[in-house]
Amino acid sequence: AEYMGKVSVFFTFFCFAILTMFRNQYDTDCITWSPQGRLFQVEYAMEAVKQGSAAVGLRSKTHAILCTLKRSSSELADFQSKVFKVDDHMGTAIAGLTADARVLSKYMRTECLNHRFVYESPLQVGRLVAQIGDKSQAKTQRSSKRPYGVGLLIAGYDRTGPHLYETCPSGNYFEYKAQAIGARAQSAKTYLERHFAEFDDCSLDELIKHGLRALQGTTQTDTELTVKNVAVGVVGLNENFHIVEGDSIKPHIEALQGETAETRDVPAAEAAPMDTS
Repeated sequence: AEYMGKVSVFFTFFCFAILTMFRNQYDTDCITWSPQGRLFQVEYAMEAVKQGSAAVGLRSKTHAILCTLKRSSSELADFQSKVFKVDDHMGTAIAGLTADARVLSKYMRTECLNHRFVYESPLQVGRLVAQIGDKSQAKTQRSSKRPYGVGLLIAGYDRTGPHLYETCPSGNYFEYKAQAIGARAQSAKTYLERHFAEFDDCSLDELIKHGLRALQGTTQTDTELTVKNVAVGVVGLNENFHIVEGDSIKPHIEALQGETAETRDVPAAEAAPMDTS
């Protein structure tokens, strides 16, 4: 019994030493700074955004669109929507924790309704994005709270034209001509950076085509874009925000698949004979 007691004490001490070794003493809350000037819990929240399914946004002179890749938790589950309507002139796409996104979406809808009730006009997109940034930043200043683990792409159209914004769990927000967030978003960003100069003069169909091409770059090798896992939010001049999915998105998906098939069927150039002289 005495021997087992000593073994138990040693094992407890050993486990405590291991936990202490791998424990970060600066990530117990979101208000403790590390010596390197970092807030680890905020960084963890931003990492959650990178783990979410991809979302791509881009805008022209007349429209702004959001292309999202939907995921299902299992083969028995339906695909989960990643794009939400906020108001007639605005919508949002998400990457990260969907539950946090629903809270922020509800807040955005409430703010838009209040503004319409008081001023009888739609809320400007930039003003609402600034409020979301303030709300997210407040979550990083209290030890009893945690940052929102979701990133938003907000597309809208107001009297100043179409807009596309990104918000972060840190409270930062930025306006873009085109942007991608979520898992493997870098592939989509590379495509957008190569073609963004064309977007201003694109028609709506061309803009959706560019968005789907960028979104396709974020998929795994065994995953293809289908009418079931793709949803596109559209807003623009004289066009209220609406979601294009299901049979409505089918022509765009088929056109993209046709382009992919043509690329695969292009015969490789015959190799020149090797010079043996």
